[in-house]
Amino acid sequence: MGFFLETLIGGLMAGMLYSLIALGFVLIYKASGVFNFAQGAMVLFAALAMARFAEWIPQWTGVQSPLLANLAAFVLAMLVMVVIAWLIEKLALSRLVNQEGITLLMATLGITYFLDGLGQTLFGNDIYKIDVGMPKDPVLIGESLFQGGLLVSKEDLYAALIAALLVALLALFFQKTATGRALRAVADDHQAAQSIGIPLSTIWVIVWSVAGFVALVAGIIWGSKLGVQFSLSLVALKALPVVILGGLTSVPGAIIGGLIIGVGEKLSEIYIGPTLGGGIEIWFAYVLALLFLLVRPQGLFGEKIIDRV
Repeated sequence: MGFFLETLIGGLMAGMLYSLIALGFVLIYKASGVFNFAQGAMVLFAALAMARFAEWIPQWTGVQSPLLANLAAFVLAMLVMVVIAWLIEKLALSRLVNQEGITLLMATLGITYFLDGLGQTLFGNDIYKIDVGMPKDPVLIGESLFQGGLLVSKEDLYAALIAALLVALLALFFQKTATGRALRAVADDHQAAQSIGIPLSTIWVIVWSVAGFVALVAGIIWGSKLGVQFSLSLVALKALPVVILGGLTSVPGAIIGGLIIGVGEKLSEIYIGPTLGGGIEIWFAYVLALLFLLVRPQGLFGEKIIDRV
């Protein structure tokens, strides 16, 4: 039971990080109807900006405090992501209003490769580290309940708590603020939102900026765990099955889908992997997403689309 709970907790913590990246897909899709294939590139770009600014700021200013350097790097990286969001809206989205979905998808693919190339140009293509002070050592919990206790990674635990806090703040933002209500109005009906004076271009800049903030936090967490390298953008691909499972239009669905996939891949790797030769964790999420597409294509919490003819 102790080993099972260790695996379960590890899966839940990984699932929260998947949910965090999946939120970027959901936020943009809800507000603009665009499936943002560039979310992985945004995570990588934000992580590169954070890592390099944290390295450059002490050289530029002489600041020796890691805390101040990281805070300044976070602010600068966030400003960069806001500028990127503004440019995406002005140069791409505003010119593609009411276009077919495949056109918008191809536009985000183009943005993906542009951000990958721009990231290499501005920040280099080496492997960089992000050190925000998260502890690396594991900790034993529940020693009085289980023999030997449960071994839990402090870094994964802190990362999961940060992800959960950000998810809760975003939920409050969407439900309790005027801007959040405007975003939900735009998600329901673009033309109706425009008719009551909600500016689509401003809303799209805001939602891409929020997605950039989510990408920055996700990039810092994953960059701290794995190092900032160009394979980091592949981590975001794991969020695609999450949004398929939870539903493209559902914030709660992104959370539940991430937890299901995080737990499922860990348990299947441990308990089924030895029988099948291992490697289940790599493909489990995609097979589960395929099954959902066959039986419930809108996902657990997605809206079922009915076309009347």
